[in-house]
Amino acid sequence: MTGRKRTTSRSMCNHVKVFRLLKVTGLSFLLIFLFLLVTALVRTLTFDTNAGLQLALWEKREQIPPHISQLERQQLIARFKDAIRIPTVSFSQTQLNTTALEEFRRFLLKAFPTVFSSTLVKHEVVANYSHLFTVPGSEPSLQPYMLLAHIDVVPASQEGWDAPPFSAQEIDGFIYGRGTIDNKQSLMGILQALEYLLERGYRPRRTFYIGFGHDEEVNGLQGAMNIVALLKSRAVKLSFLLDEGLAVLDGIIDGLQGPAALIGTSEKGQGTVKLSVATGTGHSSMPPSETSIGILAAAVSRLEKNPMPRLFGLGPELGTFEHLASKFSLPVRFIMTNLWLFSPVVSRVLERKPESNAFVRTTTAVTMFNAGIKVNVIPPYAEAIVNFRIHSAQSLEEVLQIVRDTVADERVKVDLISGFDPLPVSSHSETSFGYQVIKKTVLELFPQVSVAPGICVGNTDSRHFVDLTKEIYRFAPTWFKPGDTRRFHGINERISVKNYEEIVMFYFRLFQNCDIGKLPEPHGSVHEL
Repeated sequence: MTGRKRTTSRSMCNHVKVFRLLKVTGLSFLLIFLFLLVTALVRTLTFDTNAGLQLALWEKREQIPPHISQLERQQLIARFKDAIRIPTVSFSQTQLNTTALEEFRRFLLKAFPTVFSSTLVKHEVVANYSHLFTVPGSEPSLQPYMLLAHIDVVPASQEGWDAPPFSAQEIDGFIYGRGTIDNKQSLMGILQALEYLLERGYRPRRTFYIGFGHDEEVNGLQGAMNIVALLKSRAVKLSFLLDEGLAVLDGIIDGLQGPAALIGTSEKGQGTVKLSVATGTGHSSMPPSETSIGILAAAVSRLEKNPMPRLFGLGPELGTFEHLASKFSLPVRFIMTNLWLFSPVVSRVLERKPESNAFVRTTTAVTMFNAGIKVNVIPPYAEAIVNFRIHSAQSLEEVLQIVRDTVADERVKVDLISGFDPLPVSSHSETSFGYQVIKKTVLELFPQVSVAPGICVGNTDSRHFVDLTKEIYRFAPTWFKPGDTRRFHGINERISVKNYEEIVMFYFRLFQNCDIGKLPEPHGSVHEL
């Protein structure tokens, strides 16, 4: 009897201990939860990445006012349309429309007589069709900067267009044509702004370069790379470089209140991989259990069904959403200001759409599939081309290893055709001269926009310039509204007349803003801009 009481007593004691342990554990989890909640709420209410230099006292310099007459406005639109009408198409690295490229050179000479006749501007033709301009500043001690754009465009058939792709036809205030947003709007805007400034007696304080490549759409191996080689031979080092890339997004990001200007601080890497299968051939009346096409199709299917791992928050995309967080309404603002806690949830939401999935991971796109020689012959060979756009947190070699592991079939040969790692991430801090001057210029022109760093999912000529500067930015003040992203390399590429005029004024202001000697001191913000 006494033994039973002791057993019961020990059992009750154990239950009490378990209860106390559960109670302590539960209270601990509750305290941790409350701590995280309070931390997240405080961060939501106080987090502001857009404070700082925009509130500080910038160096005051007398500037030429950005006023143009009605006649000048008509003329700049006419010149832009003329540029669009020249079909400077790059079909491949060995097939360029050199006749059009030569015509474009002659056109530039005629369109911008002040730029080409100025004793201040040194103009050089590089690799037969690219252009390099050097404009020396009055203070050689200030490190120079560079602006880039490209002359060539991708091919365009007339099918599906509201106006012929090289007509520059104006419809309802929009100019239609290949190159209107990629990238003749930047090229023409840069030269038009410089033309106006020189006409008004402008002399820069800081030296700058302008480079126009002729083969960007086919990797820039002749244009951009030869411009780089020329600058390297002169020991040029740049403060920063600005190329095409991101834009002003209006209504593109779900839930964001107002437009956002995204300045690209990096580019995704790229890898083009060939998958191939070689098997025996024979008559289709006696087929094997699997043909080369079937084996390859299964491998491709495995790649599509098993996307690359989620990496959201490990690259520049984290800064994008944190900078825009205050422009979302609750509860999205609460989530965006606390991506340290919610990034796994956000990544699962973003991956649902192709446009935002590019922020989450390395993307996989099967772009070509070739096989078969005759309807009644077993195909002896099949190949597929897969293009990967590599997230900043991955390397090309890591992607290749994942591809091999996913294909997991010795019959499928995996070959790298070409590729490169993601580009280094440029700074967007309060001490980053290039980023802050670009941001200032954007806000002068568009005070209603939010400015944030971003990641380019495509590639530009700027990747060839990494030996000249660590600060490479990718942005043009082209406005994109819902549906406009499909126009990029697609049908009905267009730009509004108003937006092209704004682009000219952007570069007009940017040239002058770059003449400050140094950035102002930060205005007490503890966050990066």
